[in-house]
Amino acid sequence: MRRLIRLLLCATLLAVAPVLRAQQPVQRTFSDDRSGFVVLTDVVPDALLEIRYHSTFNFVGERIDGYEEPVALLTREAAQALKKASDILMEQGYRLKIFDAYRPQRAVDHFKRWARDKDDRRMQPYFYPRVDKALLFSLGYVSSHSGHSRGSTLDLTIVDMETGLEADMGGHFDLLDTRSHVDSPEVTPEQHARRMILRNAMGAAGFRPYEKEWWHFTLRGEPYPTTYFTFPVRAESN
Repeated sequence: MRRLIRLLLCATLLAVAPVLRAQQPVQRTFSDDRSGFVVLTDVVPDALLEIRYHSTFNFVGERIDGYEEPVALLTREAAQALKKASDILMEQGYRLKIFDAYRPQRAVDHFKRWARDKDDRRMQPYFYPRVDKALLFSLGYVSSHSGHSRGSTLDLTIVDMETGLEADMGGHFDLLDTRSHVDSPEVTPEQHARRMILRNAMGAAGFRPYEKEWWHFTLRGEPYPTTYFTFPVRAESN
Protein backbone atom coordinates (compact mmCIF):
# COMPACT_ATOMS: atom_id res chain seq x y z
CA MET A 1 0.00 0.00 0.00
CA ARG A 2 2.80 2.43 0.91
CA ARG A 3 4.52 1.65 -2.38
CA LEU A 4 1.29 2.40 -4.25
CA ILE A 5 0.85 5.70 -2.39
CA ARG A 6 4.42 6.72 -3.23
CA LEU A 7 3.86 5.89 -6.90
CA LEU A 8 0.64 7.88 -6.96
CA LEU A 9 2.35 10.83 -5.25
CA CYS A 10 5.21 10.77 -7.76
CA ALA A 11 2.77 10.64 -10.65
CA THR A 12 0.86 13.61 -9.26
CA LEU A 13 4.01 15.66 -8.83
CA LEU A 14 5.10 14.91 -12.38
CA ALA A 15 1.71 15.95 -13.68
CA VAL A 16 1.64 19.30 -11.89
CA ALA A 17 5.31 20.18 -12.38
CA PRO A 18 4.79 21.84 -15.80
CA VAL A 19 1.96 23.91 -14.37
CA LEU A 20 4.07 24.99 -11.41
CA ARG A 21 6.92 25.93 -13.73
CA ALA A 22 4.53 27.95 -15.89
CA GLN A 23 3.33 29.85 -12.85
CA GLN A 24 6.83 30.96 -11.86
CA PRO A 25 7.15 34.74 -12.29
CA VAL A 26 9.44 35.93 -15.06
CA GLN A 27 12.65 37.37 -13.64
CA ARG A 28 13.12 40.62 -15.55
CA THR A 29 16.05 42.98 -15.28
CA PHE A 30 16.27 46.56 -16.55
CA SER A 31 19.31 48.24 -18.04
CA ASP A 32 20.35 51.52 -19.70
CA ASP A 33 23.50 49.98 -21.22
CA ARG A 34 23.31 50.37 -25.00
CA SER A 35 26.76 48.97 -25.74
CA GLY A 36 25.28 45.86 -27.39
CA PHE A 37 23.14 47.91 -29.78
CA VAL A 38 23.77 49.36 -33.22
CA VAL A 39 21.98 51.80 -35.50
CA LEU A 40 20.06 49.47 -37.80
CA THR A 41 20.84 51.33 -41.02
CA ASP A 42 24.58 51.15 -40.30
CA VAL A 43 24.28 47.38 -40.76
CA VAL A 44 21.38 47.28 -43.23
CA PRO A 45 21.92 50.41 -45.36
CA ASP A 46 19.22 49.45 -47.87
CA ALA A 47 16.47 49.52 -45.24
CA LEU A 48 13.91 52.33 -45.35
CA LEU A 49 12.68 53.94 -42.13
CA GLU A 50 9.26 55.19 -41.10
CA ILE A 51 9.53 55.32 -37.32
CA ARG A 52 5.89 55.73 -36.42
CA TYR A 53 6.33 56.28 -32.68
CA HIS A 54 8.52 59.32 -33.36
CA SER A 55 5.49 60.81 -35.13
CA THR A 56 1.84 61.39 -34.23
CA PHE A 57 0.65 58.84 -36.81
CA ASN A 58 0.26 55.87 -34.49
CA PHE A 59 -2.50 54.28 -32.42
CA VAL A 60 -1.90 56.71 -29.51
CA GLY A 61 -1.95 59.83 -31.70
CA GLU A 62 1.14 61.54 -30.29
CA ARG A 63 4.90 61.10 -30.20
CA ILE A 64 5.76 58.32 -27.79
CA ASP A 65 8.03 58.84 -24.79
CA GLY A 66 11.62 57.82 -25.43
CA TYR A 67 11.62 58.30 -29.21
CA GLU A 68 13.99 61.26 -29.42
CA GLU A 69 15.14 60.71 -33.02
CA PRO A 70 13.54 58.90 -36.00
CA VAL A 71 16.15 56.14 -36.03
CA ALA A 72 15.99 52.39 -35.50
CA LEU A 73 18.21 50.59 -33.00
CA LEU A 74 18.72 46.84 -32.65
CA THR A 75 21.04 44.48 -30.86
CA ARG A 76 24.08 43.75 -32.97
CA GLU A 77 23.00 40.14 -33.43
CA ALA A 78 19.51 41.08 -34.62
CA ALA A 79 20.85 43.68 -37.05
CA GLN A 80 23.28 41.20 -38.58
CA ALA A 81 20.48 38.67 -39.02
CA LEU A 82 18.27 41.34 -40.56
CA LYS A 83 20.97 42.01 -43.15
CA LYS A 84 20.52 38.41 -44.31
CA ALA A 85 16.78 38.92 -44.65
CA SER A 86 17.35 42.14 -46.58
CA ASP A 87 19.71 40.41 -49.01
CA ILE A 88 17.16 37.63 -49.60
CA LEU A 89 14.36 40.10 -50.27
CA MET A 90 16.41 42.35 -52.54
CA GLU A 91 17.04 39.37 -54.80
CA GLN A 92 13.24 39.14 -55.09
CA GLY A 93 12.83 42.84 -55.85
CA TYR A 94 11.94 44.17 -52.39
CA ARG A 95 13.43 46.49 -49.79
CA LEU A 96 12.65 46.42 -46.11
CA LYS A 97 10.77 49.28 -44.46
CA ILE A 98 11.12 49.52 -40.69
CA PHE A 99 8.30 50.92 -38.55
CA ASP A 100 9.78 50.12 -35.13
CA ALA A 101 12.73 48.28 -33.64
CA TYR A 102 14.11 48.76 -30.12
CA ARG A 103 11.44 50.34 -27.91
CA PRO A 104 12.46 51.76 -24.52
CA GLN A 105 10.48 50.70 -21.48
CA ARG A 106 9.31 54.29 -20.98
CA ALA A 107 7.48 54.02 -24.33
CA VAL A 108 5.69 50.90 -23.12
CA ASP A 109 4.74 52.79 -19.96
CA HIS A 110 3.32 55.53 -22.20
CA PHE A 111 1.14 52.91 -23.92
CA LYS A 112 -0.06 51.72 -20.53
CA ARG A 113 -1.07 55.22 -19.45
CA TRP A 114 -2.90 55.73 -22.73
CA ALA A 115 -4.72 52.42 -22.38
CA ARG A 116 -6.08 53.49 -18.98
CA ASP A 117 -7.60 56.66 -20.49
CA LYS A 118 -10.90 55.26 -21.73
CA ASP A 119 -11.97 58.60 -23.21
CA ASP A 120 -8.98 58.91 -25.56
CA ARG A 121 -10.16 57.16 -28.71
CA ARG A 122 -8.97 59.69 -31.29
CA MET A 123 -7.12 57.09 -33.39
CA GLN A 124 -9.67 54.30 -33.08
CA PRO A 125 -11.21 54.68 -36.57
CA TYR A 126 -7.90 53.87 -38.24
CA PHE A 127 -5.97 51.65 -35.83
CA TYR A 128 -8.53 49.66 -33.82
CA PRO A 129 -11.96 50.18 -35.41
CA ARG A 130 -13.39 46.82 -34.34
CA VAL A 131 -11.72 46.35 -30.96
CA ASP A 132 -12.73 47.76 -27.59
CA LYS A 133 -9.76 49.76 -26.33
CA ALA A 134 -10.17 48.19 -22.88
CA LEU A 135 -9.37 44.78 -24.40
CA LEU A 136 -6.15 45.65 -26.26
CA PHE A 137 -3.93 44.17 -23.52
CA SER A 138 -5.96 41.00 -22.94
CA LEU A 139 -6.15 40.34 -26.68
CA GLY A 140 -2.35 40.53 -27.01
CA TYR A 141 -2.11 43.67 -29.14
CA VAL A 142 -0.37 45.75 -26.44
CA SER A 143 1.91 44.40 -23.70
CA SER A 144 3.06 45.70 -20.32
CA HIS A 145 6.56 44.41 -21.10
CA SER A 146 7.31 44.38 -24.80
CA GLY A 147 9.79 42.15 -26.59
CA HIS A 148 10.84 45.31 -28.44
CA SER A 149 12.43 46.54 -25.21
CA ARG A 150 14.82 43.57 -25.29
CA GLY A 151 16.24 44.97 -28.52
CA SER A 152 15.84 42.03 -30.91
CA THR A 153 12.25 42.53 -32.05
CA LEU A 154 11.12 44.75 -34.89
CA ASP A 155 8.08 45.70 -36.98
CA LEU A 156 8.51 45.95 -40.72
CA THR A 157 7.12 45.44 -44.21
CA ILE A 158 8.45 45.20 -47.75
CA VAL A 159 8.54 47.82 -50.52
CA ASP A 160 8.45 46.96 -54.22
CA MET A 161 11.73 48.24 -55.67
CA GLU A 162 10.16 48.80 -59.09
CA THR A 163 7.17 50.88 -57.99
CA GLY A 164 8.51 52.27 -54.71
CA LEU A 165 5.24 51.30 -53.02
CA GLU A 166 4.63 49.19 -49.94
CA ALA A 167 3.40 45.71 -50.73
CA ASP A 168 -0.34 45.29 -50.20
CA MET A 169 -0.56 43.08 -47.14
CA GLY A 170 -4.32 43.35 -46.71
CA GLY A 171 -4.00 45.58 -43.66
CA HIS A 172 -1.66 48.32 -42.50
CA PHE A 173 0.95 48.32 -39.74
CA ASP A 174 -0.52 48.53 -36.22
CA LEU A 175 -4.02 47.66 -37.34
CA LEU A 176 -5.04 46.09 -34.02
CA ASP A 177 -7.52 43.65 -35.46
CA THR A 178 -7.94 40.00 -36.42
CA ARG A 179 -7.32 41.08 -40.02
CA SER A 180 -3.67 41.52 -39.02
CA HIS A 181 -3.32 37.88 -37.96
CA VAL A 182 -0.83 36.22 -40.28
CA ASP A 183 -3.31 33.69 -41.63
CA SER A 184 -6.43 35.85 -41.45
CA PRO A 185 -9.17 34.57 -43.78
CA GLU A 186 -10.16 38.19 -44.42
CA VAL A 187 -7.25 38.87 -46.78
CA THR A 188 -6.96 37.75 -50.40
CA PRO A 189 -4.64 34.92 -51.49
CA GLU A 190 -2.38 37.52 -53.13
CA GLN A 191 -2.15 39.57 -49.94
CA HIS A 192 -1.41 36.47 -47.88
CA ALA A 193 1.28 35.44 -50.37
CA ARG A 194 3.05 38.79 -49.84
CA ARG A 195 2.92 38.24 -46.09
CA MET A 196 4.60 34.90 -46.72
CA ILE A 197 7.37 36.54 -48.77
CA LEU A 198 8.26 38.63 -45.72
CA ARG A 199 7.76 35.79 -43.27
CA ASN A 200 9.86 33.31 -45.24
CA ALA A 201 12.77 35.71 -45.63
CA MET A 202 12.72 36.63 -41.96
CA GLY A 203 12.48 32.98 -40.97
CA ALA A 204 15.45 32.09 -43.16
CA ALA A 205 17.43 34.82 -41.42
CA GLY A 206 16.64 33.48 -37.94
CA PHE A 207 13.54 35.39 -36.84
CA ARG A 208 10.30 33.97 -35.50
CA PRO A 209 6.94 35.55 -36.33
CA TYR A 210 4.05 36.65 -34.12
CA GLU A 211 0.83 35.13 -35.39
CA LYS A 212 -1.36 38.11 -34.44
CA GLU A 213 0.75 40.70 -36.32
CA TRP A 214 2.10 39.96 -39.78
CA TRP A 215 4.74 42.73 -39.38
CA HIS A 216 6.24 41.58 -36.04
CA PHE A 217 9.38 39.40 -35.72
CA THR A 218 11.81 38.44 -32.94
CA LEU A 219 15.30 37.00 -33.31
CA ARG A 220 15.51 33.38 -32.23
CA GLY A 221 18.12 33.02 -29.51
CA GLU A 222 17.99 36.74 -28.77
CA PRO A 223 20.99 37.89 -26.69
CA TYR A 224 19.01 39.56 -23.87
CA PRO A 225 15.94 37.34 -23.30
CA THR A 226 15.10 38.75 -19.85
CA THR A 227 16.60 42.25 -20.00
CA TYR A 228 14.42 45.25 -20.78
CA PHE A 229 16.32 48.37 -21.80
CA THR A 230 15.50 51.93 -20.81
CA PHE A 231 17.77 54.23 -22.83
CA PRO A 232 16.04 56.51 -25.38
CA VAL A 233 15.91 55.99 -29.13
CA ARG A 234 18.55 58.23 -30.64
CA ALA A 235 21.59 57.70 -32.81
CA GLU A 236 24.16 58.78 -30.23
CA SER A 237 24.42 57.64 -26.64
CA ASN A 238 25.16 61.09 -25.16
